[in-house]
Amino acid sequence: MNRLWCLLAGLAACGAIAQGPAVAADPNHIKVGILLPLTGTFAAVAETQKQGAQLAVDVINKRGGLVMPWGKVTVEAVVDDDEAKLDVGVRRYRYMVSEGVRGVGGQTWAPLAYALNAMVAKDPMPYFPVCVMSKEGFFKGKIANSTFATAFSPWTVGYMAGQSAIKSLAKKRIFFLARSDSWGWDMRDGVKAAAEQYGGEVVGYDEVSLGTSDFTTILQKVRAAKPDVFIASQFGADAVALLKQVQQMGLGNEMTIFNAFITNVVAKGVPPEALKDVYAMHYFYYDLADFPDKAVAGSAREFTELYRAKYQAPPDAYATIAYIAYMEMFRGFETAKSFDAAKVAAALTANNGAFDTVKGPARWRDDHSAAYKYAAFLVKGKGPTEQKNEWDLFRVMGAMGGDEVLPTLKSLGY
Repeated sequence: MNRLWCLLAGLAACGAIAQGPAVAADPNHIKVGILLPLTGTFAAVAETQKQGAQLAVDVINKRGGLVMPWGKVTVEAVVDDDEAKLDVGVRRYRYMVSEGVRGVGGQTWAPLAYALNAMVAKDPMPYFPVCVMSKEGFFKGKIANSTFATAFSPWTVGYMAGQSAIKSLAKKRIFFLARSDSWGWDMRDGVKAAAEQYGGEVVGYDEVSLGTSDFTTILQKVRAAKPDVFIASQFGADAVALLKQVQQMGLGNEMTIFNAFITNVVAKGVPPEALKDVYAMHYFYYDLADFPDKAVAGSAREFTELYRAKYQAPPDAYATIAYIAYMEMFRGFETAKSFDAAKVAAALTANNGAFDTVKGPARWRDDHSAAYKYAAFLVKGKGPTEQKNEWDLFRVMGAMGGDEVLPTLKSLGY
């Protein structure tokens, strides 16, 4: 993070962190920023995030706007491309501030979310990152008072994957493949924590860099270790390449395959025969028809119908993260009866931070991470004979959630 802090220090030193223009105290119209990497590596996921955020804006405007003490306030979304680059993202965030936005959300690339969090710590702005932020960002003294993250850290993803493998699938011998960055290392630590707690054992470990396309050597090591379950941290195109090679080598006949975190966009890139019987954690899966909690199944169905009506496809995980984030931003404005960052933060954390979402109840913790009753759903991939349509990708097998799947507040310095 040295480069990041040098960048921010340089901006602050030259007075480059822009302050917004004078804005009306009681406006009837406001702008909010949607800043995402709409081009480049993460563009496909970012597009779903943009859609989720824009749907939230539509929901508010269709009911007449935000309900504020002086009347209804309509919302305009200002969209820009951060390109998943620190300098570009910081510059375009500053431009949004100069244009008078009252809140900002976005990011698919966690290092940029970390950078913007540092900026809003110095110059408060309601900020809602919609990516899986690194665990480091949630430490006391690091998370800004006005930053609220509707997803969790990779540590939690790893912990849930490990817990699910051991408790739900009875697979105790784990081979874990990390990505050589905070995404993979945080996930590794979460898997290890779950193994220690639930009686599992990590019998093999390796790591590869982002963008790896040939996993042959790694998969030979996995086969030699003879684990009960192979848990991989790979995401996006890396996950697609890995799962194709796993299927080609027939590893699924020898062990359970568990891709730790997945989305529909990723799963659609995997041939059905390679997706078959692959387990994963999914932040939100649109088809919860058979889920035991019928209230949550109903709210998921309503959200899916709303999303389909606008985009002609079911909502993916990251679209849902963004939708929840912006609905919380808007709830914060209405509850605070203000757009002031400190007042919005106080409003969101009042009443034990409790709020409701399209995937069930949640609450804001002291680290401004959302603790969900259902943090993620354990899903199992459907094969070619099981898929009824292009989006019929998974069967929901269970769910994990609560404070149990998050790092303890004590471990984060609280």
